[in-house]
Amino acid sequence: MKIIVTGASGFLGKICMPVLLEHHEVIRVGRSSNNEIIADITTGLLPLPPCDVVVHAAGKAHVYPKTEAEVNAFYDVNVSGTQTLLNALDKEALSGFVFISSVSVYGLEQGEEVDETTQLRGTSPYASSKIQAEALITSWCLEHGVDYLILRLPLIAGAKPLGNLGKMMLAIQRRRYVRIARGDAQKSMVLASDVAQLIDVWISKQERVSGIFNLTDGVHPSFYQLEEGLKLLFKIKYLPAIPMWLGNALGKLGDRFSWFPVNSATIRKITGTFTFSDKKARTKLGWNPRSVLANLDELL
Repeated sequence: MKIIVTGASGFLGKICMPVLLEHHEVIRVGRSSNNEIIADITTGLLPLPPCDVVVHAAGKAHVYPKTEAEVNAFYDVNVSGTQTLLNALDKEALSGFVFISSVSVYGLEQGEEVDETTQLRGTSPYASSKIQAEALITSWCLEHGVDYLILRLPLIAGAKPLGNLGKMMLAIQRRRYVRIARGDAQKSMVLASDVAQLIDVWISKQERVSGIFNLTDGVHPSFYQLEEGLKLLFKIKYLPAIPMWLGNALGKLGDRFSWFPVNSATIRKITGTFTFSDKKARTKLGWNPRSVLANLDELL
């Protein structure tokens, strides 16, 4: 099939590209010179060439906005950019649309087995812009009879990961990581390579299932398990640990001084269990992921 991909040079896009290129003709759309179509979805697109499927992985993330301009950038890219992309598509030729979303749309900091029926309470610029983008895509695809796959992803594990997982890896590798309490809080994760395979399989099916799906590896490793795995990966013998009361004190210190590496919100995330249910994807999409813990070498 002929596929248009946005965000092909991003973290997940780079991992998806080899899988898609193995079976399909791919046209990359983006600002950098390594795209077949050089364009900025935030400033407008000319009509795009006819294609069978769009994989929309471009988006703004991993930034904590400090100014109004930085807040607006989330909506410019994730909402207005998505609308611009939809306007540029040949809806007569298109049969499928894949969108990379996030579990941040739920707006929660803790919980267990959160599923797709959970109310969307995300209020951060990132979460709110993803909620709006999901709504735009769902409405547009239903109106034009286009199959759609919206994937809400938790921590994504892949080569040189971004966000908190990347920071954790770097801190352990540099021997600057400190455990807090027993590390028994669980977090949902998913391998980027498994996400790429699912997208490829969905695209290739003659009869596709449309919908919104959480994806996880189904293991939900604890911080302790992840720390131990990374410790072995980097051949580090010892990780220092501090009690919970000291972790809370450090978080309060970070609340007062922005230069400090952690604050109370960070401590809550590290010490609170937050997992998601992927039963819907397993039942309807045949999702059968691998364990992140058993494949930590893919993070290198």
